[in-house]
Amino acid sequence: MAPVRTDITLPATPRQAWELVTDWTSHSRWIPLTTVTIDPDSPAGSGLGTRFTGRTHLGRTGSGGSGLSRLGFDDPMVVTQWQPPDVHGTGCCRVVKQGPWLTGWAEVQVAATTSGARVTWLEEVRTRWVPRFADPVVSAVGSALFGHVLRKMAAELASSRPE
Repeated sequence: MAPVRTDITLPATPRQAWELVTDWTSHSRWIPLTTVTIDPDSPAGSGLGTRFTGRTHLGRTGSGGSGLSRLGFDDPMVVTQWQPPDVHGTGCCRVVKQGPWLTGWAEVQVAATTSGARVTWLEEVRTRWVPRFADPVVSAVGSALFGHVLRKMAAELASSRPE
C-alpha cells in the first residue's frame, strides 16, 4: 500500500476543524475533478457507519446537465471510526475504501494547538491494477493532493472568518 501523510494547522477550534473536514459532500469543493455524495441509505449525518462515494471524472456527456462522466471511477467509502474532539481537542475519524479501483483506508486526526487545530490526513491506499513498484509515485501524488485539499479548506475557513 502507498502511504500518504499531510497536515496543516487551521485557524479554527478543534470542533470547527472536525466539522469542516468530516463534511463529506464539501470535499467536492476541494478535491479536483471529484464529486462526493452520501449514500441515501446511510445513517443521518456524518458519523459511524456513514457511506459515501467520491466520483472522480474527466469530462461530461450529454447536454442539459445530465452529469454522466465520460471517463471516471467511483471511490465508495464507509466511516468505521468516529471520535469527535474530546475535552482536550483530540478527535479521529477513519474511513475504509471499498471500491474496485481504490482500497485501503484514510484517517483524519484533529488536535488542539495554541494557534488553532492541527489536522493530519493519513492514508494507506492500494490502486488496483497498478504495480507495487509505483507506490512511491502514488504516495507522492496522494500527499500532494491532500496537502492541496487541506490548504483549500484553510483558505475557505480563513475567508469566512470576520476580520
